[in-house]
Amino acid sequence: MALDVGIVGPPGSGKTTLFTALTGVRPEGYGTPHVGVAAIGDERLDAVAAVFGSAKRTPATIQVIDVPGTAEAQLGGVRRADALLAVVRDRSDLPSLELELLVADRDHVERRLERVRKEAKSGDPALRAQVELLEQLLAHVDEERPLREWPGELPPELEPLTTKPLILIVNSPNGVDLDLEAELRELPPAEAAEFRDGRASALEEVVRRLVEVLDLVTFFTAAEKEARAWTLRRGSSALDAAASIHTDLARGFIRCEVIKWNDLVEAGSPAEAARRGLQRLEGKAYEVQDGDVLNVRFNV
Repeated sequence: MALDVGIVGPPGSGKTTLFTALTGVRPEGYGTPHVGVAAIGDERLDAVAAVFGSAKRTPATIQVIDVPGTAEAQLGGVRRADALLAVVRDRSDLPSLELELLVADRDHVERRLERVRKEAKSGDPALRAQVELLEQLLAHVDEERPLREWPGELPPELEPLTTKPLILIVNSPNGVDLDLEAELRELPPAEAAEFRDGRASALEEVVRRLVEVLDLVTFFTAAEKEARAWTLRRGSSALDAAASIHTDLARGFIRCEVIKWNDLVEAGSPAEAARRGLQRLEGKAYEVQDGDVLNVRFNV
């Protein structure tokens, strides 16, 4: 799955510095969203690639979106994000930021309500029901209650901000020193690791927390040309994994050969792993586990 993460925070909190620390990009200009990609480091990928002698190693990635402010129009850029990174200088700033997100959701619901009310004049029962629901949602947020506390289902097109996992990043010497992390991002990885003296980088800490809140698993594909890591929500099927690789694999799915990454590394080759009985054949409904190495057999 393509993992999208939005960065939000008050002015001067260090949002763009976090963006640089994660992506290695120092954006120019202000007032527009910055979009970049951060690689998810995983030592298992190197071990899997070594078995196949893969010429290329492609880690799983996160798409990172840094929006310039907290107005509803600006926050629209992160409505499709899987999670939000909330950057603050002090924990006491978080309630104010959460209120900004709530106000943005209120404005978003109100604008949609105005549009649907006009359409509902046609007499369509479904549109009238939608108006009633949106009026109830507007009353809910007017009570300063986030939409995650709404007891029923929400219209999927709303893409509310206050239902998304919110990961707090405190930009301070006692939290995460984002200025330092942005500088270390420009060093060769070995030098940066030596400077940190065993401490996790900003990206490693963010990824750890994202994996936890989004309940992600990582699986691998590998061959001579390329070894690659992919992420999925826990509970996803082999068919979901195939679709995340390429739609053709899902459309023509026949079966999936599965080996645990450590079994593969210990065996030294897929053939030896199969000989030892460590390789399994699984169907579309198989639930992909963290660390699986998959070989999808398909025919289109």
